[in-house]
Amino acid sequence: MSTSKIALLTGGSRGLGKDMALKLAQQGIDVILTYRSQRAEAESVAAAIEALGRRAVALPLNAADLSTFPEFFAQVAAVLTDTFGTDRFDFLINNAGASLFIPIAEMTEAQFDEMLNVNFKGVYFLTQQALPLLRDGGRIINISSLSARSSFAGVSAYAAMKGAVEVFTRYLALELGPRGIAANVVAPGAVFGGGAMPDTPETRAWVTGITALGRTAEPADIGGIVAFLCTDAARWLNGQRIEATGGVML
Repeated sequence: MSTSKIALLTGGSRGLGKDMALKLAQQGIDVILTYRSQRAEAESVAAAIEALGRRAVALPLNAADLSTFPEFFAQVAAVLTDTFGTDRFDFLINNAGASLFIPIAEMTEAQFDEMLNVNFKGVYFLTQQALPLLRDGGRIINISSLSARSSFAGVSAYAAMKGAVEVFTRYLALELGPRGIAANVVAPGAVFGGGAMPDTPETRAWVTGITALGRTAEPADIGGIVAFLCTDAARWLNGQRIEATGGVML
């Protein structure tokens, strides 16, 4: 049986997810990471993890298509047995998501539903279906956004879904407490380098101007925080929102 810890990370082929995967590996954690369409990129991340001396598997997943979740977790169960020699994983990191910049007056129901499915409904039911495979004493880390605290025009649907994820995280912490499972949420601000944030000199200058530490964020600023939440040092953090923005709009 495997003695190493294993993380299931959604959206691990680029940007924040890629850095999370590598930082987890640096903490000695094996990783099952998912990708929607970027198979080559995901397999490259898996190879980088193996180069660090850990094991990794990349699996396809459309986090917005709930009908695929049973088949996905059948694959996860098979990978746990065949690759890792166990029947459970230790950490669930719900990173997969998508943002959308549309004013409320222009939002369509289809666009709203797209945001709902990938950013909240998918997170809710993926977590639900992961619970039988998540080891007692494990951790759940959900990814939110600064926009759930501070309001920015054009991101109402995305921000509302992230706010829902934050409430959901507290309920996970409460209901899974008897199993010793802790649940926390990490809320990054604008991150440049593989994410969905518009990357222009004007945007970077604006973000720099409202950030206390005086610079914009890169994926490497976030991954280590997620990895820390999977360590024994973070065992008493539960039901908490950890904002990782460098101090935006304090």
